Amino acid sequence: MDIGPTAPGHVLVIPKYHGGKLHEIPDEYLQELLPVAKKIVVASGLDKSGLEGAGYNILQNNGSIAHQVVDHVHVHMIPKRNSESGLIVGWPQDAEAAKSVKDVHAKLLEKLGGVQSSL
Repeated sequence: MDIGPTAPGHVLVIPKYHGGKLHEIPDEYLQELLPVAKKIVVASGLDKSGLEGAGYNILQNNGSIAHQVVDHVHVHMIPKRNSESGLIVGWPQDAEAAKSVKDVHAKLLEKLGGVQSSL
């Protein structure tokens, strides 16, 4: 359980391997994170289909600038039952970044070595 919850039922899923950021954790220690978070969603009664009604956020931050406070990778499962509790997110769009989407996409694909994508 998160000791500073944003909503009742705010849970942390923590890998057994210590690493400060996601890229520092070996893949075999990451493979359980989302399946465990999904089980917590179901156990919390948030497993309702459709866009309406209660929801939840799955969140993982890396670095202080990205709102990471604890120096250990962890995934938040944050219930969102109403507009007042849970995660409050702004999503400011960057018009300049939007202009470079195709270029950034191509560079990432090149570095990922043959990964298929449709953009």
